Amino acid sequence: MSPTLSPRRLTLAATALVCAAAGVGLAAGSASAGTLSGTLYRDPDTAVARWVAANPGDSRTALISSRIASQPATRWLSNFNLSTVQSEVSTYVGAAAAAGQVPALTVYGIPNRDCGGASAGGAPDLTQYQTWVSGIARGLAGRTTLILLEPDSIALQTCLSSGEITARNQALATATRTLKAAGAKVYLDGGHSAWNSGAEQARRLADAGIADGDGFYTNASNFQSTANETAFGRTVLSSLSGRGITGKRQVIDTSRNGGAAGDWCGDDNTDRRIGRYPTLDTGDASIDAYLWIKPPGEADGCRYAAGSFQPDLAASLATGASNPPTTTPPTTTPPATTPPVTTPPPTTTTPTTNPPAGACGAAYVTSSSWQGGFQGQVTVKAGGGAVSGWSVSWTLAAGQTVNQVWGGVLSVSGSTATVRNAAWNGSLQPGATAEFGFIASGPAGAPGLTCTA
Repeated sequence: MSPTLSPRRLTLAATALVCAAAGVGLAAGSASAGTLSGTLYRDPDTAVARWVAANPGDSRTALISSRIASQPATRWLSNFNLSTVQSEVSTYVGAAAAAGQVPALTVYGIPNRDCGGASAGGAPDLTQYQTWVSGIARGLAGRTTLILLEPDSIALQTCLSSGEITARNQALATATRTLKAAGAKVYLDGGHSAWNSGAEQARRLADAGIADGDGFYTNASNFQSTANETAFGRTVLSSLSGRGITGKRQVIDTSRNGGAAGDWCGDDNTDRRIGRYPTLDTGDASIDAYLWIKPPGEADGCRYAAGSFQPDLAASLATGASNPPTTTPPTTTPPATTPPVTTPPPTTTTPTTNPPAGACGAAYVTSSSWQGGFQGQVTVKAGGGAVSGWSVSWTLAAGQTVNQVWGGVLSVSGSTATVRNAAWNGSLQPGATAEFGFIASGPAGAPGLTCTA
């Protein structure tokens, strides 16, 4: 799929055929459901579904199963792998089409995502990013899919120079056109109501190519109420209209906004609750969907590893929430027509150890790789005593250079790379773990890890 193909070349008739094939309806002129109708796809092989299946006797299971695992949430494409992304997308979207439901994907691979924070990572450069996006587009194969493009990529720009902002905007605009040409409904990062002003967010969205997209999504990185997000969205839409950009719609993440608002991280906050259940029937012509973009129970990265499923978080979010409109039991086995996942398992080069008291151990995996580079993940484990700080060192292979680290602080001396704990993950209780990750060029691997407490 050419990244320069304009979505305006798609005829209305062709678009209608694509939507019908995917079980998606264009609600032209409808004020009850934005521009889409249908049932959102619930992936039977999510982290929460797997946890429910593996823990039938846990006291939290019934609550988590009925109020979270029973509901559709977006599938995140966050592991940068050029060789497998097309098949991953094709398998997922194909399963949704077979079920007659509407799939939603969160695409999260822009270089320097999260400004190097807890969810850092992504493609090593914008050229490879566009190759990755083209693979996603090929996997869609014309089947209409909701695409939530790059959370925080527009609202969070503090780590970028003006030239880097321009380059990112161009990359987002190209990605939008590429995915639109493949049949997707594309929504760009709108931040949330307690971040940038509506006018400022509209300016940024315009610069990032929203004119070629379907709209924007908000609240994926926070817990603001649906009422606040709706009001904010109207301000953004009005500001876009003032720039000559009309016909756009909003998507609101309601996965964790049924309780208190406040700071961005929900890992420690017991006042959060799930909000509205996911639906395309919003009752608002300006809002295309209420989605669970951030799957409830998956961590933000301040206390637990970003994206990891934590049953305590899930149970806390579900406590006190109303029962969902439908309570379809979670299916724990993918449909028989779903091809096997082709992503190879990560290669473990350092075994997990049980270090003695006062010491620490480290285990390494290659989480993804591509021509000329790779992404690694290291788990640090405290021994029989508490650890107040740790560092992990290894010898760089010939031609290997570490380009980015998250969850730790990097220093390099000669051929030795050392990562020391970040301010928030250095203190570990006996047997507890912390993680850091990195992107490097050269051959994959970090053999001979040495952990010092």
